[in-house]
Amino acid sequence: MPEKGSGVETEIAEALEIARSASGEHEIDLDSEEAAAEAGSSTGASSEASTDAESDEPEAERPAVDPATLKSRKAFARRQWRRRWLAWRYLIVGTLVIALLLGGIWAVYFSTWLQVKGTSVHGSMKMTSAKQVVEFAAVPVGEPLATADLEAVQVRVLNGLPMVRSVNVSREWPDKIRVDVTERTPVAVVSIGGRLRALDETGTVFWDYKKAPSSLPMVNTVTGTNSDALREAAAVASALPADLAKRVDHVEVTTVDSISLELRNDKRVVWGSSAQSDTKADVLVALMKAEPDVAHYDVSVPGQPVTSKSID
Repeated sequence: MPEKGSGVETEIAEALEIARSASGEHEIDLDSEEAAAEAGSSTGASSEASTDAESDEPEAERPAVDPATLKSRKAFARRQWRRRWLAWRYLIVGTLVIALLLGGIWAVYFSTWLQVKGTSVHGSMKMTSAKQVVEFAAVPVGEPLATADLEAVQVRVLNGLPMVRSVNVSREWPDKIRVDVTERTPVAVVSIGGRLRALDETGTVFWDYKKAPSSLPMVNTVTGTNSDALREAAAVASALPADLAKRVDHVEVTTVDSISLELRNDKRVVWGSSAQSDTKADVLVALMKAEPDVAHYDVSVPGQPVTSKSID
């Protein structure tokens, strides 16, 4: 038994020895780590000290820049900037021009801002009205103003309103078509088919009268009187001064060269054609003052007028 016990004690003693050995190694390792840490700390401190020492050293002085060199550098920088600006300037200007062109095309042809929205009528009108002009003009509302057919508007007004002598159609930006109207001026009244019609200086009939105005002479035609003869009669009537026109009862037209005036006091004037009508009118007025008692005046040749006391 004692041998057995001594063996157990021996094993316990060995185990304790092993435990102490292991404990001692661990302590040595800890001591080694602390020593290493202390060594590192001392190394860092020495490094910081070295850095501080270096920072305390005075900086090396930089060499001064020569003023001429500095000026040259600035000039070079300016030249470089100008080159870049010149290169970009054309691109910028070109881009702006294209943008403006595209914007203008869109505004003129596609935007509602420049579409036709109405008609403005101008002119001194006695025989027609602005409402009639707008009706016959029939402007294309809703279409681009830039492409509106102005000539077609003019033709429609002239064809629809015979009392209009001329029409000027233009664009009134941003959204209207302007129509300037000039009416015909009546110079005489002609009876055609039982209707009293106004006659202008071009021989155009254009207006109906219920009663002939006393200020306008009548034009009597015979069967077969053509438009040329009627035009000649209108030219004669338009050449008469207002005071003389009031004395004319009617103008008789047979041919273009055979026109005469029948005055209200039963006197007769042979006029001939419409040539030199202004001169003939002046001669007739002078003759009527110089020879008021004669019944027949012939001014067909104004340089050689003829008078007689009888109409025949």
